Amino acid sequence: MDNELLRRHDGHITHLTLNRPHKANALSASLVEALINAVEYAYTDDTRLLVIDGGGGNFCAGFDFADYQDASDGDLVLRFIRIEHLLQQVYHAPYATLALVHGRNFGAGADIFCACAARIADPGASFRLPGLRFGLALGTRRLARRIGTDAARALLATSDTFDAVQALRIHFATEVAPRASWPETIAAATCAAQSLTPSALARMNEQTTADTRAADMLALVESASVPGLKERIRIFREKTTQERT
Repeated sequence: MDNELLRRHDGHITHLTLNRPHKANALSASLVEALINAVEYAYTDDTRLLVIDGGGGNFCAGFDFADYQDASDGDLVLRFIRIEHLLQQVYHAPYATLALVHGRNFGAGADIFCACAARIADPGASFRLPGLRFGLALGTRRLARRIGTDAARALLATSDTFDAVQALRIHFATEVAPRASWPETIAAATCAAQSLTPSALARMNEQTTADTRAADMLALVESASVPGLKERIRIFREKTTQERT
C-alpha cells in the first residue's frame, strides 16, 4: 500500500507515477488519498510542473470496484467525493500539469487525464467514460469545457471507447506521442513552465480556468446520493461483462 504512488521531486518538477500495475492502477481509496496529498503538497514546494503517469500496461483503470459490495452506499459516495476533490485540485493547480497516458483508461482514470492542462496520449491508448451509465456525474463540466458541449454529450451518451486519434481530434488529448518520446515532452513542458515566475504562472492558471468547483461537487454528490448506488454499479458491471463476451 505504501508504494501505490511513486513521487519524485527534482528542482521545480514533481513526477507522480501510479504504481498498482497488478490492478491496472485502479484508484483504491488509499491511492486517491496519496494522490491528493502529493498534489496539494506540490502547492507548497515550488513545483512548477506536475507530471502524472502510470506504471505497467495502463495509466489508470479508474475507480477500484474490488470489494465494493462490502461497502455501504455512504462509503462509496465518500470515495467518489474524494476523487472529485482530487480532480479539482489538479484542474485548479497553480502550476503546470502534464498527463502521460498509455494503455486502456477508464472512468476516473480518464478524468485525471482530462483534468491536466497538457494531455499526451501514446498512440495505443484508449479511453472510456461510463459514469453516467450508473448515474454518476463526475467531471462532466470539465469534459464539456475541454471538448465542447456537443462532443461531450455524444461521448457521454454512448460511453463508447475511443482511441488516441479520436482523443486528439476532439481535443480530449493535446498531443499523441509514443512513450519513447516522452522524456523530450517532459523537457519541453519544463522549459515552458519555467518561462514564467511561480506567481505569474498561478495567476495565468487562475484567470484562464473557470471556477465551478462548488457546482461540480454538488452535481457529483447529488448524483451519487440517489439511493441504490451499489445496485446501479452492480447492474452496470454485469452489463459491461456481458458486452465483453
